[in-house]
Amino acid sequence: MADVRFLTTGDTSLCVEFGNEISPTLNTKIRAFTIALSGSGIPGIVETVPTYRSLMIHYDPEVIRYAPLLDRLRSLLDQLDRESVPPSEVLEIPVLYGGDVGPDLDFVARHNSKTPEEVVKIHTSAEYLIYMLGFTPGFTYLGGMSQEIAAPRLKNPRVKIPAGSVGIAGSQTGVYPIDSPGGWQLIGRTPVRMYDAGRDKPILPEAGQYIKFYPIDQAEFDAIAAQEAAGGYVCRRHPREEGPV
Repeated sequence: MADVRFLTTGDTSLCVEFGNEISPTLNTKIRAFTIALSGSGIPGIVETVPTYRSLMIHYDPEVIRYAPLLDRLRSLLDQLDRESVPPSEVLEIPVLYGGDVGPDLDFVARHNSKTPEEVVKIHTSAEYLIYMLGFTPGFTYLGGMSQEIAAPRLKNPRVKIPAGSVGIAGSQTGVYPIDSPGGWQLIGRTPVRMYDAGRDKPILPEAGQYIKFYPIDQAEFDAIAAQEAAGGYVCRRHPREEGPV
């Protein structure tokens, strides 16, 4: 892969840059390389962090030095086209739209000359690729939202946005995993805990997965919230077909 660059980012990390664009095709290559790396048996790998167009690799220099690691990574990259990439997983996230939990739904609708019902229909019709996580624990950077419901950020960000809030900013959509400040237009809220420090796996979503939102009513919201509080709610998931790397 001629476009791939290996960038030194410190004494204990390096960055593998796969291109200069944001696209599902590039993301598939990053995911394929991550899978290949995890099964490679290369010693000293501490953590991998995917981004829109690269993979950050943290390693222990007392176990493997930079030069031999770079050789192993280049060899692994040469085999990447032969790697079989399993289907991505689609995580189904229930959302209560509008009302007190989605105070900006009407604005998003007016901004795009649509009804609130049309905004919800469009928002729930797509599967959104999780390119990466960041900003706060479990915050998803999603791709694939229709320009038909794009909306500007708030001129004056809110000091506190409740965890689970689903918002739109420009051509992006996402879920606030914890209470935090923010300037996105809020169109709904999910009762699903995207981040829970008390779980064995605190962060629910993973980079490379897809999210599919679906609408629920207040009674369903309350029931799922109660299950989450008791630790008994499990999100629906299903495999998504993937093309070649």
